[in-house]
Amino acid sequence: MSVLNTKIQPFSATAFKPFQEDFVQVSDQDVLGMWAVFFFYPADFTFVCPTELADLADHYDEFQSRGVEIYSVSTDTHFTHKAWHESSEAIGKIAYTMIGDPMGTITRNFDCMREDQGLADRGTFIVDPDGVIQAMEMTAEGVGRNAEELLRKVKAAQYVRENPGKVCPAAWKEGEETLAPSLDLVGKI
Repeated sequence: MSVLNTKIQPFSATAFKPFQEDFVQVSDQDVLGMWAVFFFYPADFTFVCPTELADLADHYDEFQSRGVEIYSVSTDTHFTHKAWHESSEAIGKIAYTMIGDPMGTITRNFDCMREDQGLADRGTFIVDPDGVIQAMEMTAEGVGRNAEELLRKVKAAQYVRENPGKVCPAAWKEGEETLAPSLDLVGKI
């Protein structure tokens, strides 16, 4: 069953908050009232993962300017996240919260656990201020994600929420035409 259009399930976890150099508690309640991206990845100290997380770090200010908080999540511990942040130039750029999920609770809540390995799949989830998952993407192990495309999807989700009755067509970019679904459009697009 898809988690799309469902409310995120309760969770509480310890996370590493870079640049505060501190461990913090994060729960589902912290996400309510704001936009959030949950960015699951298989493991710290790997190969594709640091390229994705660094790409996200490079665009973090853009997400923040749109009122979006980023939470990266893996089944590593918050201690491992801190060690990785301190030892990798790419990961050292991260300012967003890095959640440790060693028991896999959050990963299972978002239905992206590889049960046979105890690792998360590459799953990306856009959560609205009501805690409802508005978009999701899963990619195979060797396929890295793109922060610019994720930002485009966030903008589209925010536009649709702020403009009831409007939808964003394929490859829509902020400022471009949208659609208002109606019987008049059936068969004319």
